[in-house]
Amino acid sequence: MKAAIFGLLVAALAPPALASGSHEGRHDEVMAVGWPGKKADVTRTIRITMKETDDGQMIFAPSEFRVRQGETVRFTIKNAGEIEHEFVLDQQDKIMEHKAAMEKFPDMEHEDTNAIRLAPGKSGEIVWKFTNAGAFKIACLVPGHYDAGMHGDVTVARK
Repeated sequence: MKAAIFGLLVAALAPPALASGSHEGRHDEVMAVGWPGKKADVTRTIRITMKETDDGQMIFAPSEFRVRQGETVRFTIKNAGEIEHEFVLDQQDKIMEHKAAMEKFPDMEHEDTNAIRLAPGKSGEIVWKFTNAGAFKIACLVPGHYDAGMHGDVTVARK
């Protein structure tokens, strides 16, 4: 009886303990959108600003861009807003899965190579090699930000 009660107690407590952790290493596998690039291979820099607007929207500027398959791009990302934002690059379905997880566990920590979270006024960069042609997304997955407009489109054209 004691073992059964202990088992139920452990099972009941396990999800919150896991939820407060991180999902680092989620992208050890090859991603459809590509993989981390080498700074020496960068052929172009794209500057992206994350911010809130006076009318309550949250945006990336620019929110749409085109790259070529095989291109290595340096994204320099600045949070010009007044609250924390993140930049996540991935497939639409993966973005939506990640969004749902973030809504359920908003304090989840990130250490993904395709994402960066920045405090107000801070800057960072991601160097990325686009290996496959197709349509991809950028998004801020802090709860509520995507729904307030903070997402965009990446088109990767064939070589």
